Amino acid sequence: MTATTDTVSLGPLPTWDLSDLYAGPDSPALNADLDRVAREAQAFHQRYAAKLPKLSGRELGQAVETYEALDETLTRIMSYAGLLYAGDQSNGAIARFHQSMQERVTAISVHLLFFTLELNQLEDKDIAAKLKAPELRRYAAWLRDVRIFRPHQLSDEVERFLHEKAVVGRTAWTRLFDETMASLRFRIDGRDLTSAEALNLLSAPETATRQAAALEIGAVLGRNIKLFTLITNTLAKDKEIEDKWRRYDQPWSARNLSNRVEDGVVEALVGAVKDSYPQLSHRYYTLKAKWFGGDTLDYWDRNAPLPDGTEPTIPWEEAREIVLSSYARFSPDLAAVGRRFFDNAWIDAPVRPGKNPGAFAHPTVPSAHPYLLVNYMGKTRDVMTLAHELGHGVHQVLAGAQGHLQSDTPLTLAETASVFGEMLTFRGLLAAETHPARRRALLAGKVEDMLNTVVRQTAFYDFERRVHAERRQGELSEDRLGQLWQAVQTESLGPALRFDEGYATYWSYIPHFIHSPFYVYAYAFGDCLVNSLYAAFEEATTHNGSDAFARRYLEMLAAGGTKRHKELLVPFGLDATDPAFWHKGLGMLKGFIDELEALG
Repeated sequence: MTATTDTVSLGPLPTWDLSDLYAGPDSPALNADLDRVAREAQAFHQRYAAKLPKLSGRELGQAVETYEALDETLTRIMSYAGLLYAGDQSNGAIARFHQSMQERVTAISVHLLFFTLELNQLEDKDIAAKLKAPELRRYAAWLRDVRIFRPHQLSDEVERFLHEKAVVGRTAWTRLFDETMASLRFRIDGRDLTSAEALNLLSAPETATRQAAALEIGAVLGRNIKLFTLITNTLAKDKEIEDKWRRYDQPWSARNLSNRVEDGVVEALVGAVKDSYPQLSHRYYTLKAKWFGGDTLDYWDRNAPLPDGTEPTIPWEEAREIVLSSYARFSPDLAAVGRRFFDNAWIDAPVRPGKNPGAFAHPTVPSAHPYLLVNYMGKTRDVMTLAHELGHGVHQVLAGAQGHLQSDTPLTLAETASVFGEMLTFRGLLAAETHPARRRALLAGKVEDMLNTVVRQTAFYDFERRVHAERRQGELSEDRLGQLWQAVQTESLGPALRFDEGYATYWSYIPHFIHSPFYVYAYAFGDCLVNSLYAAFEEATTHNGSDAFARRYLEMLAAGGTKRHKELLVPFGLDATDPAFWHKGLGMLKGFIDELEALG
């Protein structure tokens, strides 16, 4: 997308100002923080290493407070470096700065590594006694979460080795993936496009454009597939080795533990979604094929706009108003927090070469504020993405009051505010739309987004499970990875979708497989949870209880990482351990498909 197009059709797009973290890579404040935290980390090690059992509860609380301050400074540094890098992954100077910060921060944090390891060496009765002191009791939730990894902790020496070696191990392979993806260009209709721009064309109104984009994406990924296969095999083996040392039963066990969610709950979710494939994705894509005049759809038509609808370009200022007004109808307080992101330079919206092609909300540190990255192109889906990431941002702002160590939420709960924000925005758009064709297009778009979140992410999770299971028997070839990918896509999307050989490479562009193994089910978890939560909100609204619901919702977000999903859902009368909970969430999606079938 050119700058001219941005100006004409979308209006001025905001870019973030990272100076709230540091003024620049050569900032005196940044260098001073690095020097200071290096000295203080060494002093912290000298003061507390091998001495935790003898500390009183008050003294241990003071130690945690010091540790929190040091870790927050290191996180601020890496947040700045990471955001700068996300803004232009093709810039060699920025990439080198990012790598140098990772190395410096890793070297400094080695002196802090002992702390959580030695905390886990304390007996439960000793921790319980020390927690009577208010200085430590304020960190009770953090201590609880640190200690759940106790059975998987290795010796101090091995933990230090793994920590130091990460910069030339998993981190380096991840960087190779990121920089390779950022450097790829896709030649479509005479233009060289980034991956974000090329993937966006899969929802273009013209069939020829979608097909050209799909074939070029497959071809470019195919020319790089050996590298992506090597990265995937290496990281899967790396994970297998570490999981074996840490005594995790399954490749996904560490992720479930970090998400503070029981294996059985995840299995219930995945089972419910997979059982519902025929009633969800299979049924919808059969319906969409009929709208396109056939029994099947080529994969490049999966996210195509409906044949009888035209999607208007939504300027940035209109998108801003749509999202904030939707938030405000639910809670003026929620919207007020969201408005801060627009009033300040906390959002980076334009598409540009080298920029991270996805979308995210980065919490940075409570002493600063979150930043949002989107690639805004003026489509309804882009508005939904903005609503999604703003939900994350609002959640992070509200949770910041818990402090650096206790503000972060597990991935499963981290999706709650984002998906809820999407649903609020969609409901607002749907309520305002009375034209039958446009209403059908809006409903279809939401169904497709929900299928992409629930069905597709569950299928991604299934693909990861198959890949990691087979990797334990030896390296997977690019052909085998393609076969697994095609099998999972056919199973999840149904017989109405038609794939060609080029689609077999599409697994390779998905960053979650590289950055956060087994992360993806959290999207389905969050979507189904929010659907159940939204149903409870609608019920509360019919009984004039929407204000009380909104208050409880904001309290849930403000809890950050101090409570687990069971505790957080109790005020809403919901229980994620009940299989009916997941089917209730899936029922909303089925209802939308029912309405589409009724519209014809």
